Amino acid sequence: MTPTPPLMSRRSALMSFAGAACAGLAACGRAPVAVLDPLPSWNDGAAKRAILHFADAVGAVNGMPADERIAVFDNDGTLWTEQPIYIEAQFTLDRARQMLREEPSLAANPPFAALASAGESLSSLDAQALGALAMATHANSDPEGMEAQVRAWLETARHPRFGVPYTQCIYQPMLEVLRLLRGRQFKTFIVSGGGVDFIRAFAQATYGVPPEQVIGSSGGYHYEMRDGAGVVMKTPEPGSVDDGAGKPQNIALHIGRRPLAAFGNSDGDLEMLQYVSTGSGARLALLVHHDDASREYAYDRDSEVGRLSVALDEAAQRGWTVVSMKQDWRTIFPAAPRGPGI
Repeated sequence: MTPTPPLMSRRSALMSFAGAACAGLAACGRAPVAVLDPLPSWNDGAAKRAILHFADAVGAVNGMPADERIAVFDNDGTLWTEQPIYIEAQFTLDRARQMLREEPSLAANPPFAALASAGESLSSLDAQALGALAMATHANSDPEGMEAQVRAWLETARHPRFGVPYTQCIYQPMLEVLRLLRGRQFKTFIVSGGGVDFIRAFAQATYGVPPEQVIGSSGGYHYEMRDGAGVVMKTPEPGSVDDGAGKPQNIALHIGRRPLAAFGNSDGDLEMLQYVSTGSGARLALLVHHDDASREYAYDRDSEVGRLSVALDEAAQRGWTVVSMKQDWRTIFPAAPRGPGI
């Protein structure tokens, strides 16, 4: 057998072998076997090639050991849509309104008072007010109770523009990246500024990421015995904010290894991409750029939600992969429903 030329890539060699095999089958009167595209929702281009090249380099015979194959993904704006407001923020508002209906006296409580006075004009609720409301609505429940609340909400809540469950507003191209990397023995983590208990309620059913591989922002927790059983209860005290520099800090704390790949979409992911991309060996740092107003949304430097400015500039300087939703993604959302109860 003729040796593979030294300058031929492993991918090119495999494609040549596949082509020869197909030709041989055709000569024998048998139908050729199609070579499956692992990223069918991606258009051919630099972004798709970068992902495939990275996956091949890490998974090659002399690639990284399997226990070092770790990839981290932001959630909002990277795995599912984050406009017109963060989905967890909408859950918090709906949960707070329900609590006010059930117990009107809560309107005297400062976080609920801000919502009551805002009415339908939510622009007066800044990030601090929403954060305080989230702490208040999530407090005094255990993680299991929180999961039940989130899953029940996801059963009925619909995206205001697309009119479908939020778990259908996930990105099909990114689901394919998750599947591709897992096929290369990667362990995939979500590292998000969103609440860890919120994301854990749907991450496994929606993305295939188990709860123990979700890192997110969190409030306080309190342990106690209730009716002879040990329980952990959420408290309204602030805890870890998994955004900006908090992302690499929590990766070091909870994973204990520097990941080989990081996927984000905003300035909140800047430090995570810096941390991952400056390690040794094969690395992939990727930003999803929302530039498709017709199929999803177009926003970056001036957006109050998912602002992408500093990280976009640094991507050009460091050679990070920037994905254009408009140019690189053949499709955006899955055709079939996914997620809890959907």
